Amino acid sequence: MFAIVRVRLKILIEGALSVALSIVLSYIKLFSLPQGGSVSLSMLPLIVFALRRGGVLGMTAGAAAGFMHIFLGGYIVHPLQALLDYPVASAALGLAGFFRSKKYSGIAVGVIANMFSSVLSGVFFFSSYAPKGMNVWLYSVVYNGSAVIPEGIICALLLCLVWPRIKNL
Repeated sequence: MFAIVRVRLKILIEGALSVALSIVLSYIKLFSLPQGGSVSLSMLPLIVFALRRGGVLGMTAGAAAGFMHIFLGGYIVHPLQALLDYPVASAALGLAGFFRSKKYSGIAVGVIANMFSSVLSGVFFFSSYAPKGMNVWLYSVVYNGSAVIPEGIICALLLCLVWPRIKNL
């Protein structure tokens, strides 16, 4: 019984540390976009946790990180936008955990799902920023993709370096 409690406690602590590290890394921006959004390394701890512990726990940690972003001063124009931009987008990174044997496919799925959530938010809540005459969907894909795709690529490259050392901890 104590072994089971110890394992669950270890996973809980690992998840909490992943959420905390994601929040801290979100404040260290490699570059920022003019109307919000930035490239940081905040995806990395959530993806690593999902790959180590599975999709359900990964999505749970991602949602927790998203809610923490809201509580720590997220930009909110509507409750649905807040959900799409923060907990839903971050939880989507946890989808990587459903592809543990093909981790780079999992990262791609998680990052694309994260971007899809941000694109939906952009289309429905930030369409006024699109240049006159430009398709709102195209604008949202290009704008959100210019932050999400580079961050996803950087995280995948960093995962190549750290995964052999942390996969069996």
